Amino acid sequence: MTFVPAGGLPGVSPDSPVGRLAATVARLRRQVREAQADAEGRALIELAKGILVERLGCGPAQAARQLAELTEQARVTPLEFAVEVINQAARDRMSEVTQGFLDATADDRATEPGQAAVRLRAAESGALAASDTQAVADSLLEHALRPLGAAAVAVWAAGSDGSLTLAGCAGFSPAEAARWHYVPPDVVTVARRGLTESSGHWISSLGERGLPTVGRQSYPDGGRVAVPAGTGGRIHGVLEIAWPGPLEPQPPQIVRQVEALAELCAHTLETNATHSTAERPRVHPDTAELMDLADGLHDPALVLVPHFDSAGNLADFRIQHVNTRFLDPAGRPRATVNGALLLETYPMAAGESELFRSVERVYATGEPFRARRMQLTALVDQVPLSAVADISVTRHGDNVLLIWRIEDEAARLASLLQHAQRLGRIGGFEENLLTGGITWNNQMFDLYGRPPTSQPVPLEELTAHAHPDDAVTIGRFLRTLLHHRRPASAAFRLQRPDGVTRQLRVVAEPVLDTDGRLSAVRGAYQDISAQHWTEVALAATRDQLAHTEQQAAERNRLTLQLQHAIMPPTQTPLQVPGMGVAVRYRPAETEQLVGGDWYDAVILPSGLVLLCVGDVAGHGIEAATSMVVLRNALRGLAVTGAGPGQLLSWLNVVAHHLTGAVTATAVCALYDPERRTLRWARAGHLPPVLVRGTEAAPLPLVKGILLGALPQTEYEEAEVQLAPEDTLLMYTDGLIERRDRSVEESLTHLLATVGTGPTTLDQQLDRLLTYSRSDTDDDTCLVGVRVA
Repeated sequence: MTFVPAGGLPGVSPDSPVGRLAATVARLRRQVREAQADAEGRALIELAKGILVERLGCGPAQAARQLAELTEQARVTPLEFAVEVINQAARDRMSEVTQGFLDATADDRATEPGQAAVRLRAAESGALAASDTQAVADSLLEHALRPLGAAAVAVWAAGSDGSLTLAGCAGFSPAEAARWHYVPPDVVTVARRGLTESSGHWISSLGERGLPTVGRQSYPDGGRVAVPAGTGGRIHGVLEIAWPGPLEPQPPQIVRQVEALAELCAHTLETNATHSTAERPRVHPDTAELMDLADGLHDPALVLVPHFDSAGNLADFRIQHVNTRFLDPAGRPRATVNGALLLETYPMAAGESELFRSVERVYATGEPFRARRMQLTALVDQVPLSAVADISVTRHGDNVLLIWRIEDEAARLASLLQHAQRLGRIGGFEENLLTGGITWNNQMFDLYGRPPTSQPVPLEELTAHAHPDDAVTIGRFLRTLLHHRRPASAAFRLQRPDGVTRQLRVVAEPVLDTDGRLSAVRGAYQDISAQHWTEVALAATRDQLAHTEQQAAERNRLTLQLQHAIMPPTQTPLQVPGMGVAVRYRPAETEQLVGGDWYDAVILPSGLVLLCVGDVAGHGIEAATSMVVLRNALRGLAVTGAGPGQLLSWLNVVAHHLTGAVTATAVCALYDPERRTLRWARAGHLPPVLVRGTEAAPLPLVKGILLGALPQTEYEEAEVQLAPEDTLLMYTDGLIERRDRSVEESLTHLLATVGTGPTTLDQQLDRLLTYSRSDTDDDTCLVGVRVA
């Protein structure tokens, strides 16, 4: 077939024979479309006439005149008024969806309400009157989906084996439709997702999802919607809609419209078996044949038929038949279960095990369901009785076959006991003292290192197979067991024939006859070699750990003494004219976390005041000694009269070359009491906080990398003019650091705390330590300066 564009052939003169032929074909196509639209419109108008005949009790001619008069009064077209009459009379889902669509597009001036209602009803009329699914797809795309911006539509039929067949499509090329004619089971596509998701699968753009689907090459970035097409709890297929571009989130009215269109497709798929019945015939055995099939099974089986409520919705499944091997978990007879509803017989099926939901899903999709060790619970006289079973659910036509296999509890427990003995390396025995017969299980032979064909070892010969040093222990065990006739246990070393020595524990009890005489002994052996050597290693480790803890305690004691000697928790305030200085040091609560935080506040020969805080990375004696080196080095360098940036540069050289390449952060400041100016620099440390009145804010950041990271580096300086009653705070991260908060959030809390509170500087520092939210258990240094 030759395709002729609607506008004619490009490059061909309209006056040529080919051009005239193309124009004729285009005109005929328009006439065919107009005829189809007229036919669909006439069908809706005739339906509206029938409604008026029934409502007014008049004849067809009078109903036609009444329809014409009402149309003229309403100032709409006859087709629009006919659709309004149908919606008012039907009150069905399509009328609700139509009203929802009109509400959703009420603000859109380009959307005429009457035309929108006509399109939806025309789509419904075309779908119901269509002879096959292909005509349904054409009608849906032309009347209902193109106004929504859709470019193509595909109607998929679901097979009983989980396959999908393209039953009809519009907007896709014939080659693309042929290539996607059949999708095998278990192949994940957009339509497959729509089949398995009850609310449908909505994709904003195919470019975001790698799912294959029909027309992906034509609309690579377009949106897709796949909605299950089902009626009465049975899913017959999927309605897939393609948009040329990305799809924005749709309002609920449009979602309900798409679901209603999918239900129209389900009616067509249900009445027209168009998906390759000749190539893959679907067998629909009736209930009697399925009952015969169930009776031939060796497992308990139930034949279920759907049970609908008055509205036609799936409500339950009736147990139509149970086979002769059926075993009810509650022990009820077959006649009691046969013919009853599934949820009435097993009400817990809708809850704990989701059995009912699985049956419902199999009935809807046709995909089999299998599960192992599912809990089955029945209520008998309000008492729950449970059993564990393997489940298989399959659909056969309109019926469902449910098969379960209840576990043999005794066999399962025996298997569990056997595995427990193997894993625990436990062997059991029984010795008849009257006949001399001895019974060992297989694990006993493994413990003794003997083949299963050898003779078991009697208890009286146990000493000959044990280590000589354990003879006394075994003798005491045998006297208690055989002479005193009481249960006994003992641990000994077994010397096996293969030269291996194992640590065993034996536990046994006497068995007395009716006259109270000792007739037998039974018990068990357990290989405790791993436990024995673990205890030996644990004792050695415990001794070593005690020694290590003692050494660690001594190191921590020395570290704390060193810190307290250099930086006591409180220090006598500096006496500086025009300013007040207070310092605080809070050590870590855990001794093992003693760190390298330090502070200093000293008056230099020049009259300037050196203020600094720092934090050496790490904990323990190494961090404390490195802190001492940096603190003393900074004091010595400060007397040179250099600025804070230069002091940090020299201190970086000390950290990198003279302290074992440690790293640290620090803030260094020089305060001039006469000018009330503060020059400062930082090395990877948090900036000082300036409190002026009730406002608190950190000083603007200056550049500076942490100490010891590079051999040579420079540090930027900044100068701040302070005013009377200003307060400056310098601190280490132990004051604000939290594991669950960022530094910015913790700093915000600090600023809120420091902005209000006591008036004296000492009280303010104590308040900051008290209300600190830090949870890292790190030591903390705090220096406060208040300008007089």
